[in-house]
Amino acid sequence: MPTALIADDEPNLAAELASRLAKYWPELQIVAMPRNGVEALAELNAKQPDFAFLDIRMPGVDGLEIARLLPAVRVVFVTAYDEYAVQAFETSAVDYLLKPLNDERLLRCIAKLQRGGLAPQAASASASAGAGASPEKDHAPIQWLTVGLKDTTHLVSIEDVLYFQATDKYTEVVTAERRHIIRTPLKELLQRLDAAKFAQVHRSVIVSYAAIDRVERDLLGRLRIHLRNHTDVLPVSRAYVGLFKQM
Repeated sequence: MPTALIADDEPNLAAELASRLAKYWPELQIVAMPRNGVEALAELNAKQPDFAFLDIRMPGVDGLEIARLLPAVRVVFVTAYDEYAVQAFETSAVDYLLKPLNDERLLRCIAKLQRGGLAPQAASASASAGAGASPEKDHAPIQWLTVGLKDTTHLVSIEDVLYFQATDKYTEVVTAERRHIIRTPLKELLQRLDAAKFAQVHRSVIVSYAAIDRVERDLLGRLRIHLRNHTDVLPVSRAYVGLFKQM
């Protein structure tokens, strides 16, 4: 049975999260609900749960420091502050939820946790220790992207990305709701994405397999990708046609 800890200095919010987790993931056992960072560290060391839902601003030790001290625990940050997104990304936490919690977003987080595997930092260390590991393989697949708009940093879950498209100077990140701009080149992005979930289909396009509704051939014989619940149509280069051969 999977186990989790919820650490929040506001007991009502911790109880609300525990209630939602019980509703959407009844198999998950909450083993402790500490109200400060010191207690959270003690409970994590004593009970060694599979997951930790951590507030960031807590008395004693903040959630970010806890995540750095215990990299083997799969951490989900639950906070009212989006300005810690960059630091959260650096600790390789699994997810970053903003208060007030949205049920749909929480469900996506639960699905991610249920897929299991090592905590990101531990997975990265394991890959690095493997014989003959290449530089590209030394990193766990990215879980989210940090995108900036003026003085604000936003966190975009990699699960929400439909596709990436390279422009002259930037890379466009397209989700169902909006478009973002990042500076990371498409080639570098491809090395950090999960190959089981994303594929390059054109020299300027990387698409999520989960976002594909169908692939059609136009009057000129060119393949075009139609997305689920999105009007954009993506080109497929001849070099990548083999990805869509009928089985």
